Amino acid sequence: MKFTETLNKNYEFRRLYAKGKSSANGLLAVYVRRTRRQGNRLGLTVSVKVGNAVTRNRVRRRLREIYRLREERMRTGLELIIVARSRAATAAYRDLERAFDDLCRRLDLYSDGAAQ
Repeated sequence: MKFTETLNKNYEFRRLYAKGKSSANGLLAVYVRRTRRQGNRLGLTVSVKVGNAVTRNRVRRRLREIYRLREERMRTGLELIIVARSRAATAAYRDLERAFDDLCRRLDLYSDGAAQ
């Protein structure tokens, strides 16, 4: 993720949950807030409800890769949190991709207006 930093601090997550726009479906929820920064900032949340550590890390790796492949098409100046729902643990990679693309289209996060 060459254009993206990570959100690490609890207050950054809380601020985005409180002041950002959100959209959700059965697998994911996305919170987004526009900033004046040059690049984007990404945070991932995978709850203990999703599964054990191995399962949570697999979901986290998949979500990070899905974002990385779409990073160049994303608008810049965004803070973004992707929250995995419990069904994400058993979902296929392709389903996670479709869910993420759908949410990005709803929130108008792609600079070209559509996903591939």
